[in-house]
Amino acid sequence: MSKVCEICGKHAVAGRSISHSHRTVNRKFKPNIQRVTIVQDGHAKKMNVCTRCLKKATLARS
Repeated sequence: MSKVCEICGKHAVAGRSISHSHRTVNRKFKPNIQRVTIVQDGHAKKMNVCTRCLKKATLARS
């Protein structure tokens, strides 16, 4: 499954974890992507959506 939001394009980015002794380790920051069913133009469609976009969609609906 692709870890890219199909609405906003959010994807994994590279960064570093830094310990208390200041040792660094490369890591990835991954977005929280959910596979959801969305109704568009009367047709059900499955999309990979980040939770921020999912929250925006539910707030706009209510």
